[in-house]
Amino acid sequence: MRGRENIVRLRLRAGGLLSTEHQVLALCLIWFLSSIPFTPGLTSSNNISNIFSNLLPLLIVASGQTVVLITGGIDLSAPSVMGLAAVVGALVMSGDQGLLGGSAWAAPAGLAAMMLAGALVGWLNGAAITRLGMPPFIVTLTTMTFFSGLAVRLTKSEPIYNLPAVFTSIGKGSLFYIPYALFATVFLVGAMHVLLSRSLPGRWLYACGHNVRAAAISGVPVGATVTLAYTLSGVCAAAASVLYTGRLETGSPVLGQRLLLDVIGAAVIGGASLFGGRGKIVWTFYGVLFLTLIDNTLNLTGHSHFTIMMVKGGVILLAALLDASRRR
Repeated sequence: MRGRENIVRLRLRAGGLLSTEHQVLALCLIWFLSSIPFTPGLTSSNNISNIFSNLLPLLIVASGQTVVLITGGIDLSAPSVMGLAAVVGALVMSGDQGLLGGSAWAAPAGLAAMMLAGALVGWLNGAAITRLGMPPFIVTLTTMTFFSGLAVRLTKSEPIYNLPAVFTSIGKGSLFYIPYALFATVFLVGAMHVLLSRSLPGRWLYACGHNVRAAAISGVPVGATVTLAYTLSGVCAAAASVLYTGRLETGSPVLGQRLLLDVIGAAVIGGASLFGGRGKIVWTFYGVLFLTLIDNTLNLTGHSHFTIMMVKGGVILLAALLDASRRR
């Protein structure tokens, strides 16, 4: 009997460790402090600023991915939405070839076009999944391929320059030394947090992820809720594209091409379940911070891009194994 009781206690302790909400934040602190002696310039003001400038847009798009994962789906098209939104906005507001180039309305119209493009792709994903009964993986893989190709086709693989200063200030400007990008990120991510934690649609999202049939029987509008999740993911990807495009001052068709691993990985590392029904925006912030620190420290120590990808892949695989352990 005592042997069985000890086994049960060990399992409970292990389960508690796996479910600790802030364990990834602790890992971030451990990684950062242990890296200081081996990483020159890690604590410099310029490097800290660089960490946060990379973190903010990734946090926005990963927050949208979190909402989709909560419903039990996945959105592989988010990086391609970023590239498409960048191209669409640049084609509207560029001073060289934009439809409204030189106009006072160029920047607002370009910004609106970018957000509309993201929302439209997200809605198309959600509609195909809910109305046609197609698997999310196949749908978003198809849209990722199609819209990535469309962005390249529209620009003939050439980036678009000469964007309005009003627009680029969103990615590079500041107010009282506080970047505009931080204001935008806090607003969008805060809205997503409120949606998930304090609203009826947020409860519907979790219900769809836990058991979609039970949710439908309980009166949850499953189709509209899942479509909302993918639409929000598209909007978040477009918003992240605004920050990246403004900072780079370029409408690039390949923007976000290498971010798919980071976008999904940050949410999973933070604790969002690949099986649905679990996830929080705060947890996603921890995951984004952890991946950003890994990227930054390994870059500063001279490791190649391929080495960094291998390390990230290993971390994400471990997070997925922990997710499966929680589920069991």
